[in-house]
Amino acid sequence: MDLNSKEIQLQYEGFLQTPLLWESENVFNLEQLKLFKKKVSVFEGNIQKKLRLGKRVERFVSNELNQYKAITILKENIQIQDGNTTIGEIDCLLKQQEQPIHLEIVYKFYLYDKTVGLTELEHWIGPNRKDSLVKKLTKLKEKQLPLLLKPQTKPTLEKLKIYVKEIKQLVYFKAQLFIPYQLKNNTFKLINNNCIKGFYIYFQELSQFSECKFHMPTKVNWLQETQTYVNWLSFEKFEQAIEVFMLSKTSPLCWMKQPNGKIYKIFIVWWR
Repeated sequence: MDLNSKEIQLQYEGFLQTPLLWESENVFNLEQLKLFKKKVSVFEGNIQKKLRLGKRVERFVSNELNQYKAITILKENIQIQDGNTTIGEIDCLLKQQEQPIHLEIVYKFYLYDKTVGLTELEHWIGPNRKDSLVKKLTKLKEKQLPLLLKPQTKPTLEKLKIYVKEIKQLVYFKAQLFIPYQLKNNTFKLINNNCIKGFYIYFQELSQFSECKFHMPTKVNWLQETQTYVNWLSFEKFEQAIEVFMLSKTSPLCWMKQPNGKIYKIFIVWWR
């Protein structure tokens, strides 16, 4: 297995090990696709080197769904056109034991910031403060799922011999969550606490970890579980590398190895 294939397999395994962000139906009344646990499979698809994280996850979901005999994928990444204009995309249409399903796929990284919004769900934001959990849930509810009901979608459904009134709409929403270092033992009511993968610190707090070593995975490798045998940076080299990110207002995900060998996933954030 070459280095690229090995990395892709580790990304796929990291994706499989990421839990659903919620399991009941108390989050915007959106229901998750629930799959019974299987052994970790081998990723058998092709991934172009530059395929971004979101599209990569869609390929991983496709590979995962193909492991289930009760699931048949009918069509993926369906562009819905109104004349020459694309009005949206349906991620996946499938059948699970003959039940037609419209599935929207989401994989996100969110940080808990109590200064944003008033409710628990509103406090989860993107690492660079540009997006948020509530914004994504609203988009799913008001734009992505209603696309199925648009007249422009009808020809696609007719070709597949499925009818709108029979289709169940589900999401497959996974996330890695990060909380402030000071709150690292907190639990939350509405989300699946197994999604908490680590913590975040402000750049100004970095000096308290001067005894640690660090690794900066590429964006697509954010999916991976932490690995031991990687290129570890000394605190001094890491601090220099991080400054560049801080100046460009980018919060990177990093791996931090403590002197006792324990490895954590952390975000270093530029905002405060």
